Amino acid sequence: MARDTQSIVKMSRREGYALHPKAHKALLKRSTPPGQSAGGRFRPGKGSQYSIQLREKQKVKRLYGLLEKQFSNLMKEASRTQGQSGAVLLQLLEQRADNVVYRAGFATSRRAARQLVTHGHFLLNGTRVDIPSIRMKAGDVLVVRDHSKNTEYFKKLDDVSPAPSATPEWIKANRKKFEVQVTGAPTREDAEPDINEQLIVEYYSR
Repeated sequence: MARDTQSIVKMSRREGYALHPKAHKALLKRSTPPGQSAGGRFRPGKGSQYSIQLREKQKVKRLYGLLEKQFSNLMKEASRTQGQSGAVLLQLLEQRADNVVYRAGFATSRRAARQLVTHGHFLLNGTRVDIPSIRMKAGDVLVVRDHSKNTEYFKKLDDVSPAPSATPEWIKANRKKFEVQVTGAPTREDAEPDINEQLIVEYYSR
């Protein structure tokens, strides 16, 4: 399965945005783009409208861990779906199985959640699933496989991935049962507030 293997810290520096929890400290220490000397002078320019749109697209694509073709296909689907294309795009991204695992608090990052799903640690409605991009809908249930519950990761889940202070209203997580239920559909407010989805729509509308 194709995936982006670039350093998440370098990608975060390139976008000027923490794409992973461990990137927050790295950005505080060194916020300049890769290739720029830490001791040198870096003056970010305003940039053209195209470059601003591109960077926003790259930021969101990398935030959710998609490759270009995957992201482009989702944008095409969002454009064909009733509603505001940008909001629909974010809804489709939020409904991915790996994002649901992340939002439920079973992983500290989407990358880690993607790995858990890819390694087949979950059952979706009773069937083993190993495709992170599978779209979750109301009524779906993800549960950790019995065999996986005995692994060190899930035995120490509260240590490796502490329960979040809150989960989205469309997700119901039961850590004791290692279970995640999807009870509805995500809204625009469930995605990160500092995403400007309109820039992404404009980028693909060129």
